[in-house]
Amino acid sequence: MRIDLHTHSTASDGTDTPAELVRNAAAAGLDVVALTDHDTSRGYAEAVAALPAGLTLVTGAELSCRLDGVGLHMLAYLFDPDEPELLSERELVRDDRVPRAQGMVTKLQDLGVPVTWEQVARIAGDGSVGRPHVAEALVELGVVGSVSDAFTPDWLADGGRAYVGKHELDPFDAIRLVKAAGGVTVFAHPAAAKRGQVVPESAIADLAAAGLDGIETDHMDHEPATRARLRGLAADLGLLATGSSDYHGSRKTCVLGEFSTDPEVYGEITRRATGAFPVPGAGGTTA
Repeated sequence: MRIDLHTHSTASDGTDTPAELVRNAAAAGLDVVALTDHDTSRGYAEAVAALPAGLTLVTGAELSCRLDGVGLHMLAYLFDPDEPELLSERELVRDDRVPRAQGMVTKLQDLGVPVTWEQVARIAGDGSVGRPHVAEALVELGVVGSVSDAFTPDWLADGGRAYVGKHELDPFDAIRLVKAAGGVTVFAHPAAAKRGQVVPESAIADLAAAGLDGIETDHMDHEPATRARLRGLAADLGLLATGSSDYHGSRKTCVLGEFSTDPEVYGEITRRATGAFPVPGAGGTTA
């Protein structure tokens, strides 16, 4: 089985619609794909309706968190999307995205960059606007060469010249809320230092003690030695070790299935979840 547990669609900051994403996942030879848009479950219905036969969909989300001033992302799988407390927190995060992005546009304009809110809103479309959309505006303007190049201290990295904070969950609260909604939690790309400051491994141990289920060890932003170290840490802490592409369509260079999760680990995730169940493909729509 080929299992990719971290992808994004146009419901947040990917470039594939949810329907396109599941069809592309099947074409890439995946057996299981997780839709984990940022802080939203808006893409679920479209993905399920288009789900090809032979592909299983895991519903999820990537939750925005912050610990001791350091941003981190928590992957949540197979939770009840209508559980009120978790839904309320996700809505708070989403509602803060527009004023945050507008603040980044203002900072960029103050730095002499001719970006406009209208440009960023056009790029975001119906998705939850975020830093990748502002980054793509910088690419369009020729300020940077790629979306990744915008995530530096000069521009949009945490603490960067044009960075603006937003409402984010405490990761310990995120674990509690996801578990209360019947879901499973995995710390996304915990050692992706190229994105900015990362939390120390002692914090991962604290999160594990609080009920964290796993860490995403195999990811494009982890060098081979880092992946090996994280697998050892997961074993020491009794955590599941996952691998994923973090696919964003054409917005990033990663491809579906670039890294994958062991079937036994996937099976354990589904066994632990009580809020929702994986959805097997039934042929889907062709539109």
